[in-house]
This record gives sequence, C-alpha cells and structure tokens, in this order.
Amino acid sequence: MCTIIFFARVRAPSVQIRNKVVLITGASEGIGAACADAFRRRGARLALTARSRSKLLQVGGSEALIVDGDITDAAVREEIVKRAVERFGTIDVLVNSAGVGLYAPAWSARMEDVRSMFELNFFALLGMVQLVAPVMSAQHSGTIVNIGSIAGKVTLPWLTLYSASKYALGSLTDGLRMELKRDGVHAMTVCPGYVSTGFQNHVVAGSPPPTVQRSRTFKITAGQCAEAIARGVERNARTVVTPRTGWFFIIMERLLPHLVDAQMERMYRSDAVGETAPRQ
Repeated sequence: MCTIIFFARVRAPSVQIRNKVVLITGASEGIGAACADAFRRRGARLALTARSRSKLLQVGGSEALIVDGDITDAAVREEIVKRAVERFGTIDVLVNSAGVGLYAPAWSARMEDVRSMFELNFFALLGMVQLVAPVMSAQHSGTIVNIGSIAGKVTLPWLTLYSASKYALGSLTDGLRMELKRDGVHAMTVCPGYVSTGFQNHVVAGSPPPTVQRSRTFKITAGQCAEAIARGVERNARTVVTPRTGWFFIIMERLLPHLVDAQMERMYRSDAVGETAPRQ
C-alpha cells in the first residue's frame, strides 16, 4: 500500500505597515537607518535607538521618537520601549538591527571581546524581545525581526564567533515564532550576505582576510537589504535571505558540506590571516 503525502504552501495573510509603530535598534546608520527609511516610506511611525543622537536626528527627523544610548544597558532598553508605548500606545514591529563583528580565531580570541560581542548580538537583542513581546501579546499582533547574517546559516572561518552569535540568534527566532504563535506574534530571521555599510569599521577586534574583502560575495546595499526586510514583514516571511542567491550558498552547505568547508578554509588561509593554529 502506497501513501502519498502532498505538501501545500499556505500563504500567510499580508501585513499592512501604514500607521504601524516600528521600533528599530541600531538605527543611526547602516541597515538600521535604511530600515527607518523603508518603513517610513510605507507610512510607519518610528521609534529609533542607537548611541549617536546626532545621527539618529538625521535619520529620524522631527517625527520619529528618538532615544540615544547603548542597548546593552538595560535602562536604555527599558527607556525606548516605555517611551514608545507612552507616545504611540503600542509597538507593532521590533527590528533588532544593532550588532557588531569580531574577526579573531575562536581558539585565541580574548574572552572579553567575545563577551562584548555576544552582549550586543544576542543578550541585548533578547532583552528587547522580552520587553516588547508582552506588549505585542496583549494586542494579539506584532512582528519581531531579528537581523542575523548568512554567517548564521554557513559558518565563515574568519568570523567564527560572529557566526556562532548569529546561529544563536536564528535558533532564538525560530523558538520565539513557535512560542508566540498562539499570541498572534510572528518572528522573522533576516540573513543578509555582504552589505555595503560601516560594519568592518566598528568590529570589536581584527579585520577580514584581503581575499574576503575583495570578493564581496552576495554584495548588496543597505537600502536593498532594508527593502527585503520590509517586504518580508509585509508577507509574514519566516526567513529572509538577501540577496536571494544566498540560498544557493546555504543549500550547497547542506548538500555538500565538505566542499564548502574546503573552499572556506582556502579563502581563510590564502592570506595567512591572524595567528597560526596550534599544532599537536
């Protein structure tokens, strides 16, 4: 007896962004600033936070709610959420854009640098979620957007610890989506490739191999990334990989992991970056 199972794609209801309240972290530049522009053009009301007040004022103008500060500080997280709810009455979309990189071998990276990166890339993000999720659950609607990286799907050896932080973020987002589904709250992971921003100028430590700097694989602008994020929110996407060609890289890693590992290792070693690994 043969059993045939058909899988049908269920299209989730679309989300209208106009008049929605969108809270964006890391909004002073890069992807965060581009997201502010993308959501504003769709008619959203904005609450923005980052460390630079002057840059936030340039991005948000006179209409956006602005709270400057370091979101690794619990008081700053509480302040932006509190003021957003006081001003707008709710929060409909949380875009966790703040993040930082670390170019250092995992076996020799300074632990204080690793903790600093995880504090921003994971713990501050989780702190934002824990403050915003109850607001969204109470209104039985909302979207949590966690901006990860293609490095959270395929480990990049020149960014091993950064990749680990983004893998953790992806797992967290998947769990949140299941935990909060009955409360009407959706969670979405964003996995950009190389985005033309100042990311490499703000890393905790180190620099990428010259070969990697030259390759710019899957390169897009911050504006293109932000558009993909906004469209993902509108269609209730589970995962957004931008550019879409990044899916090929991810699939190759799943199907031919040894081949991808070998290629990544060659790129990493070709410039003799960092320290030489200890030999036994």
